[in-house]
Amino acid sequence: MTQSPNPSQTQSAIERYFQVSLYLLIVTGFATLASTGKLDAPALLLVSLALLYRGYLLVCGRRLQLPERWTSYLTLGYVVFYVCDLFFLSGSFVSATVHLVLFTMVVKIFSVQRDRDHVYLAIISFLSVLAAAVLTVDAVFFASFCVFLLLAASTFISMEMRRSSARAAAAFHTLPSGTRRLTGPLSTTALALALGTALGSSLIFFIMPRLSTGYLSAYAPRNALVSGFSDEVQLGEIGQIQQSDTVVMHIQIDGDTRGVHDLKWRGVALRAFDGVRWSNPQQQATALSDPDGNFDLSTTRAATVAALPPHLVRYRVLMEPIGANVFFLAPRPRSLSGNYRMITVDEGGAVYNGDREHAIGSYRATSDLGQPSPEELRHATAEIPPKIALQYLQLPPLDPRLPPLARDITVLAPTAYDKAEAIEGYLQKQYGYTLQLPSSPQRDPVAYFLFERKAGHCEFFASSMALMLRTLGIPARVVNGFRGGEFNSVTGSYIVRGRDAHSWVEAYFPRYGWITLDPTPPGAAAVPGTWNRAGLYVDALREFWREWVINYDFAHQMSLSNNVAVRSRRLVEGTRLWASRRYAELLERARQVEAQAEKSSRRIGGMALGVIALAILLLNLRRLRRMVRVRRLVRNPASAPQAAASIWYGRMLRSLGRRGWHKLPEHTPKEFVGTIRDVKLRGPVAAFTDHYERARFGKSAQDAQALPEIYEEIRKS
Repeated sequence: MTQSPNPSQTQSAIERYFQVSLYLLIVTGFATLASTGKLDAPALLLVSLALLYRGYLLVCGRRLQLPERWTSYLTLGYVVFYVCDLFFLSGSFVSATVHLVLFTMVVKIFSVQRDRDHVYLAIISFLSVLAAAVLTVDAVFFASFCVFLLLAASTFISMEMRRSSARAAAAFHTLPSGTRRLTGPLSTTALALALGTALGSSLIFFIMPRLSTGYLSAYAPRNALVSGFSDEVQLGEIGQIQQSDTVVMHIQIDGDTRGVHDLKWRGVALRAFDGVRWSNPQQQATALSDPDGNFDLSTTRAATVAALPPHLVRYRVLMEPIGANVFFLAPRPRSLSGNYRMITVDEGGAVYNGDREHAIGSYRATSDLGQPSPEELRHATAEIPPKIALQYLQLPPLDPRLPPLARDITVLAPTAYDKAEAIEGYLQKQYGYTLQLPSSPQRDPVAYFLFERKAGHCEFFASSMALMLRTLGIPARVVNGFRGGEFNSVTGSYIVRGRDAHSWVEAYFPRYGWITLDPTPPGAAAVPGTWNRAGLYVDALREFWREWVINYDFAHQMSLSNNVAVRSRRLVEGTRLWASRRYAELLERARQVEAQAEKSSRRIGGMALGVIALAILLLNLRRLRRMVRVRRLVRNPASAPQAAASIWYGRMLRSLGRRGWHKLPEHTPKEFVGTIRDVKLRGPVAAFTDHYERARFGKSAQDAQALPEIYEEIRKS
């Protein structure tokens, strides 16, 4: 390993610019990858230290070059490590490959020997950006990519200039001159090229047909939120999700501009419990769709017999890529529409995506929030269907204290609904809410919650209530989903995060079906965020990015083109109507002016003549002032001898010109007198000239006073 000084004064500006641009390109690629949050701490720390040290050497103008032999040994060693990383450490193809790219980058920045090594570094930085594209769909990636595009243009332009400069220097044995002024024009050119590329690619992105998505989605890591909304959920998993601030979805409810709703967004309904985990062993049926692409979800209301007053709510959901295969819907969903070819519904009312080519992105749905009154539920005394009783009265081996507790709580409750309401109120008042999980796994988590710890999160409240209802012969199930969400007034949508995950209970009442009950203490399941106004704008940008970039497909293209067409027609039609109205107003105004002119033609004619006269007077005002001044000087030459002498001399020349005696420009007044052959005329002209010169150049008022008299003598001569 050798370390030698590389003084900056010996480097050309092109070389310096290229090295800085390439270094920033590498840093941007790594920063883009690190911004995904999927890079493990050791890789993040080691690569950051290597890049910082490389930047320090670049600022100091020094180089650290690894011998080629060392590079070969390190590469061979990492091949073995890559296999271990792939199968034992990371356990993921994407993570192991990302580690390989980062290792290659670190080794290469300290072992650059040829021009092609610089190209390899640029390619490695691009691979880092490509890996970031696989690992994230966040809007931060777009900003990082724009910076990367600018630096890539700058790097490759300066790389070509560097090669040309080296050839010129080798041919003429000198470095090119005037390189100090290259930085500004080169940066401007790179910026213009990057902007042009970004605009062109954006235009292609929005215009080219997009029929499918997710080319690399198979390699993307699955989100941990999936475990809480699968067919098998262990107690405690929802509590883990609630400790995350990750945005799960955005929901816009039609007509809601102030955030007045507090709805539960239903995911999966779980019916089988083994004491530790809930599961959902239910068959799924394919939902039918109409020609407009609306899927009928009426099977979710199959158990409802009594007709309830409808309370329809329509909403639109924009899902983040959490990897879940379930649609989150408000209770009692009726229909769902979106870019999906098949949707299935299970007996518990959970709605699944059966289209493997289209992950859940955005969809619209309609739900019926109508609920029977407590009095109606108290009179729900019909027999429970055998299938419902078989599936939703199943009980695992229970702690012997649980059934007596349920009976004690409901001893004074005469009806099934009163019993459910009593258990719900008892759990809300007698138990505390906490997200802190027990330090060690419990053999019977529900009994530990009810009789020892007496504190837990929503899963324990819902599980305890469902089991107590079943001991009393009331069918019940646990539902996992989300509750509420923070309302963003900028976009008019609810921001649902991981901390809004929630579990509640649905109990079955004959004639009315499944009714929602929530034993968790109010306000404990969803803690409001501390977002400020800037945070809401950032989330609005994120929602726009998710909708119009990540989920952008042929349906969005059709919607966009239709909107453009409709707005263009509205603009053209509005412009035409505006022009027609303006033309009609002008015609009406002209008719009014014409009518007024006919009624008062004399007055208008007089006013017009007055206006014309005033205009003529204003246009000739300077001439009139000059005429008045000349006339005053002609009458009183002594008041301004010089000016008066010039006026009278001009008059005398015009008078002689009419007689044929013209003064040439090159003649002086005395020389002009000598050109006059008429002896009788020459005398008065000579006398006039003498008086003129004394008045004009001597300011003699007496001589100026004599000029009018001599002029008359010349005129009569």
